[in-house]
Amino acid sequence: MLKIGDKAPDFKLFSSDKKEMNLNDYKGKNVIILFFPMAFTSVCTAELCSMRDDIAYYSGLNAEVLAISVDSPFTLAKFKEDQHLNFPLLSDFNKETSKSYDAFYEEFVLGMKGVSKRSAFVIDKDGVIRYAEVLDSAGNLPNFEAIKSVLSSLN
Repeated sequence: MLKIGDKAPDFKLFSSDKKEMNLNDYKGKNVIILFFPMAFTSVCTAELCSMRDDIAYYSGLNAEVLAISVDSPFTLAKFKEDQHLNFPLLSDFNKETSKSYDAFYEEFVLGMKGVSKRSAFVIDKDGVIRYAEVLDSAGNLPNFEAIKSVLSSLN
């Protein structure tokens, strides 16, 4: 189980733009990583639209937002377009990154297996985890105020 103070696991994932990205690309910046179960679902849409609407605030704290799900890059591209999301959506189609962050449902609703758990991580400029929240209920949202507070303390 990852905890505050641990080095964040690096990853190499494809974005909705089919560009390969990794956590090391963001060295020197704070990063918010949001794992979400599935594109086009109501709670995931509300979560990511909240981040979209607050993006200027996060940018002001030298923070980048990355959202990760097991959806394909093609599904994520349509979701990003439909919701006008202004940050990268990354496909963990092979489920390795979700597992490395302990943000993974072996079994989800409707008999689906292998879905990202709704989770939020704040990674500092040096790649160290400063906030970690893994939610067991996909119906809950991360604590955005706690995320903002941690980011403020890093600047």
